[in-house]
Amino acid sequence: MIALKTLNRRTDALVVGGGIAGLQAALDLADQGFKALIVERQPSIGGHMIALSKVFPTLDCASCITTPKMSAAVHHPKIELLVNTEVQSLESTGAGQRATVTRQPTYVDNDKCIGCRLCEYACEVEYPDPFEQGLGALRAIAIPFANAIPQVAVLNPAYCTTCGLCARACPTGAIDYTQEAVTFTIDAGAVILATGFSLNSLNLKPQFHAAQSRNIISPLTMERLLAPHAPYGRVLRPSDGKIPQSIAFIHCAGSRDQTLGVPYCSRVCCMYFIKQAMLLSGALPLADLTLYYIDIRAFGKGYEQFYQNARAMGINFVRGKVLRIEPLADGDLLVHVEATEAAEHCYRKVRHDLVVLAQGMVPPSGGPALVPVRRATDGFFDLPEATDPSGTNLPGVFAAGTAAGPKDIVDTITDAGAAAMAAGRYLQRRRRENSAPVGEAGTRRRVHLEPTMDAVGAN
Repeated sequence: MIALKTLNRRTDALVVGGGIAGLQAALDLADQGFKALIVERQPSIGGHMIALSKVFPTLDCASCITTPKMSAAVHHPKIELLVNTEVQSLESTGAGQRATVTRQPTYVDNDKCIGCRLCEYACEVEYPDPFEQGLGALRAIAIPFANAIPQVAVLNPAYCTTCGLCARACPTGAIDYTQEAVTFTIDAGAVILATGFSLNSLNLKPQFHAAQSRNIISPLTMERLLAPHAPYGRVLRPSDGKIPQSIAFIHCAGSRDQTLGVPYCSRVCCMYFIKQAMLLSGALPLADLTLYYIDIRAFGKGYEQFYQNARAMGINFVRGKVLRIEPLADGDLLVHVEATEAAEHCYRKVRHDLVVLAQGMVPPSGGPALVPVRRATDGFFDLPEATDPSGTNLPGVFAAGTAAGPKDIVDTITDAGAAAMAAGRYLQRRRRENSAPVGEAGTRRRVHLEPTMDAVGAN
């Protein structure tokens, strides 16, 4: 096996995460004149937002918002992108921050790959598509999804049979089965943590029996069913392809529960369920749509009106606590709920074709081992100073978006801009103190991000 050469870098600002928060922060820093390096552990930037159907409360296309930012970032002269790369540790140095990162092999030479997909067409092995939440199939070597950036194929070694069909089909000789993971360092004047969020397990509540039924799905799975480029082309039940006629949305299925370790509200669940129900009312006009909720938290601008519009459309809102879900032999689901709308509580059993659980937003699993950065009791990054809403306990390290806690998209973008502004002020202050490199935005010392010859050979 031939080991990859080192990719050591120096930059003004390191942005950890290539979701909507990381992209916004990097673009704002670059527009200020600073060089930014985005490190993303997935094979494409875009984060969770690129997989959404529409955004609330405007019902604008999510891809139409995200894709231009992805393109702007990858083409900006002051932004560099490293995908399939994850931060392992972060430490302060006298001149700034040093991150140790690991770049995972894709077994495809990024400089040679032209995105023609001939390797993908030649491959005969398929596995559940992670971008489509397992609803579709992806070849063992493929571009991750249609509008992925970069448009470069990635080989999944867990499914590759090393048959060589992709290598023979590639017109540029980009397939490299000898690639290995490489660990290197990035020295930066400032760091913005935009590590995003994960959803807690669908099986967190055993009484919901999500593991026993394919028709109990996550909200991200519903997003893919509703997307214009959905894997099925329309909303179908995963277990048997049936068009669902009765769909239940269960709020707080993974939040606001001390027994689950997620006592806080995830903020966005109420609104994305209302959004999904409104979209389903157009896709399935004859279907019964029921939202089982404890409280409706419509906290943002236009959110209350959005909620009232959904009620006016005939979507059912049932206040109550779902006790358990019983999978039936025909694939349907019997929802046991204690309704609390009336003066006296009543117990109901309601049959549904499909159930969506509102999973709680939690810190990303398997994230960077950023030991020096303090975390709050909920596991998200702690922002201790009220006067500095982006600052962490480390000087020069800032948090943006859902890295600091659950937020909607509007607040995430605003938060990312604030973090970029704070990082820019910090870099300018360090420049004035003549104690840290600030790149071409400074006047005392210029730090170039052009790759070394070793780095060029590794790309």
